[in-house]
Amino acid sequence: QRRYRLKEPSGKLAKFFIDEILQETMYNRDTGSAKNKTNEGIWGMEGNLTKGPIMKTLVKLAVPIMASAFLGTLYNITDMAWIGLLGSKAVAGVGVGGMFTWLSQGLASMARMGGQVQVAQCIGRGDREKAHGFAQAAVQLSAAMGIAYAVLCLIFVNQMVGFFKLEDVEAQAAALAYTKIACGLIVFSFLTLTLTGLYTAQGDSKTPFMANLIGLMTNMILDPVLILGPGPFPRLGVTGAAIATVTAQAIVMSIMILGIIARKKENVLKGTRLFAKIPAEFLRGICRIGIPTAIQGMAYCGISMILTRMVSGYGAEAVATQRVGGQIESISWNTADGFAAALNAFVAQNYGAGERERVRKGYQVSLWTVGIWGVLVSAVFICFPNAIADIFFHEPKAVATAVGYLVIIGFSEAFMCVELTTIGALSGLGRTRLCSVISIVLTSARIPLAIVLSGIMGLDGIWWALTSTSIVKGIIFTCTFFWIMREKSA
Repeated sequence: QRRYRLKEPSGKLAKFFIDEILQETMYNRDTGSAKNKTNEGIWGMEGNLTKGPIMKTLVKLAVPIMASAFLGTLYNITDMAWIGLLGSKAVAGVGVGGMFTWLSQGLASMARMGGQVQVAQCIGRGDREKAHGFAQAAVQLSAAMGIAYAVLCLIFVNQMVGFFKLEDVEAQAAALAYTKIACGLIVFSFLTLTLTGLYTAQGDSKTPFMANLIGLMTNMILDPVLILGPGPFPRLGVTGAAIATVTAQAIVMSIMILGIIARKKENVLKGTRLFAKIPAEFLRGICRIGIPTAIQGMAYCGISMILTRMVSGYGAEAVATQRVGGQIESISWNTADGFAAALNAFVAQNYGAGERERVRKGYQVSLWTVGIWGVLVSAVFICFPNAIADIFFHEPKAVATAVGYLVIIGFSEAFMCVELTTIGALSGLGRTRLCSVISIVLTSARIPLAIVLSGIMGLDGIWWALTSTSIVKGIIFTCTFFWIMREKSA
């Protein structure tokens, strides 16, 4: 460091990388001979996120999670590409049904986020017994909520789909068929999300990645077979897409459960009893962290439902564009969400261990990474919208609508990536309530803004309402994180 005579402010970044190199050298020297002596797993070096070079630790954890998130994007894009061959009405129907699976993800995040943060903080403090208790409670709560959500959806499916007032009979039938299957068996998705969070809390992101990879391959095989019905197979259309998705989710869940049973390494989920009584201490701990996140996710989805109802007034093509556009956009937000999950575990473990400086540096590395990725996605959306739209739509009106969506929404991708990553960091600190308040207030502003702008610009006004609020949220969340860290350091 003396040799390079670092200067400010650009020297800060160079100094960080030099520190990382020096730290890694010392880390490898000190731990290389001891690796085989420690107990691997969450209590050994492999899952310990409080030691070692920050960048290497984060990247090692984040890459499989981001890859898993990217596989999730491919799940959705694969479905949309095949369903697109059935026409925009089928896409619109699946878009409406997908709203209810999205709503379920908000509810599922209560057990996932509450369990992940509590388990990671317990690991950081070295409290093995409580880590297992929180993990078991999270799985039990996730299973119960998944079953309850499925029952409610099957009972009220007609009223739920009727909310969107789809004018086309074919689109409404597709929405009903997709919702009954995808939501009726949603418990697989609930448990998959929670197990992924608990694996991540232990520093293991490889197992969920492999499970999701196998699930994706299954989905890619089943989609054309069940949707289009080649050869002797029946043509199931939208119903086939739902069956393929649910089957893939069940396989992913099963692989992660087998991973717990088969592997000899320590795992907080070993010995989990699904039907045991949940101790009040663990239930309160999960709810304290998880409920604000669940409210935030469900409120976000509810607001999107209202906007979708506004969009439906512009025709089935507009609804299909919103659905497909959201799946295309998930290239950025799914990746950012994956990095946020890694950062969440990193921040939670280090915060539990009292390593405040590692928390701050880890967030800075993450901010640069997802920010650059968001800028690249923005450039693609703005510069090549026609090429993207042509993949999913085959009707001129639908293509034109999709192009307008991609160009407008492209301006906010970097800000949205930063927003999601910062929420992951703040949640790792246990500040989920603050995240919920900020997110709900600013996301709710989309409704009046969309009403005003759509009156001036038509459908494009709704897209601009989404973009402008995403930009504001990205800026406010970033400022909030640095403010909180400064307060904690004071």
